[in-house]
Parts: sequence; structure tokens; C-alpha cells
Amino acid sequence: MNDALGMPATVVLLGGTSDIGLAIVGRLVAAGASTVVLAGRDRAGLDAAAGRLGSAAKIVVMPYDARSDTAHASVVEGITEQVGDLDLVICAVGMLGEKDPITQDPRRATEVMHATYVGPASTLLAVAQRMRRQGHGRIVVLSSVAGERVRASNFVYGSAKAGLDGFAQGLGDALAGTGVDVLVVRPGFVRTRMTAHLEDGPFATTPEHVASATVRALERGDDLIWVPGVVRWVMAVLRHLPRALFRRVSA
Repeated sequence: MNDALGMPATVVLLGGTSDIGLAIVGRLVAAGASTVVLAGRDRAGLDAAAGRLGSAAKIVVMPYDARSDTAHASVVEGITEQVGDLDLVICAVGMLGEKDPITQDPRRATEVMHATYVGPASTLLAVAQRMRRQGHGRIVVLSSVAGERVRASNFVYGSAKAGLDGFAQGLGDALAGTGVDVLVVRPGFVRTRMTAHLEDGPFATTPEHVASATVRALERGDDLIWVPGVVRWVMAVLRHLPRALFRRVSA
């Protein structure tokens, strides 16, 4: 259950090696979270992440592959069997894909879309069902400004993030009044291992900055944040640019 300040005791990170996700979890452990589940594909990476979190919380490592549709419900069931109620679930799953999506193998593009949207959405439905039965819980979905208006340079990834963002907002609306809330986090360019091969985008930020903003949003009870906040206003302009002009400024 959450403590008197609304901070969760049990935290699940889907995408358990995510730099941003782990930064959020680290902050929550420092705030008093006592149990953490790291769920993901890379067992060695999960074990290393568990070691970095230290001994302040009980750490459980679970296998999870967002691309395995038939296993999503059983993964959530397995997590609850291990730790009981799910106070907070952070969805940090995704694949960036190739720099030039138009040359990407269609099978690879499908994998990116599946791992970034379809799989996480399916898993979050199972999470939401469990939390409704509990009568409480919070879901954090790491979206991206890449999905706010999809650019040609990363349209496969961007379209998948757009789908996940819309799904998360709709899920939050569907759960209104059930005791379960959804927070959508829209970071701009974040310096992580996934983006290490790319040049910094405008207003580049860090996993630690995103983590701080996310924990503050949880404390306030927000349902949507942009990190850094300035990208909200940048995207408000870009969203309404004529398409021909948007192609030029986003190239």
C-alpha cells in the first residue's frame, strides 16, 4: 500500500534495465519503497540493475518480453504471486529502431512497433485489471514527444509511441473512479544508452531529471507531464504547423 504521503511500497518496472525507469525507481526506493520488481528480457542486465539499486529494498527479478503476447497476463499474475498488491507499475518498454526507418526491414519495423506499443499496451491491460480488483494503484507510462507529432526521421518509433500515448490516456479515463490512476510522462530527448549513438536533440535532458519530475508528479497526483516543461510549448507550436513547413523544420 502507499504510505501517508502517497508513495508506493511496491514498485514494478516493466523494462527493468531502462535508464529512465531505474532512475525513477532509485528515487522511490530513497523515498521508502520496500519492494521492487525488475521485469525484462536481459537477465544479466536485470541482475546488474538490481545490484545498483542496493539493499534498501527487496529486489525481485522477473523474465518479461513485451513481444510475447500470450505471456503478458501470466507475467502480471506471477509478479503478484511474488509480491502481492501492485502499488505502482512503471512501463519503460520500447525499441528505438533504425535511424532511417524507410530502409528498415519490415520485420524489424514490426518488432519495434510491437515492443513499443502492442506489447506494453497488452501488459498494461492486465495490470489495470489487477489494480481494479485491488481497488488502488498507479501506472506510469513513459511516452515521448516523438509521438506528439511524428517526424519522418523516426516515424516507426514515433508512431508506436503515439499509439502508446493515446492508449495510456484512454486507459486513465477508463479507470477514473476506480482508485487506479495513470500518469503519462512525455520526455524530450533523453541521454541514455538507447540514444548514445545519436546527437543531442533540442532541450536534451537526463534520466535523473525525468525521474525527479516524475516523482514530483506522483506526489501532486498529475496525469500528464512534459520533461523538460518547455517542450510542451515547443510541441504546441509544432503540432499546428502546416505539413510542408513541419517537414522542413523537423528534418
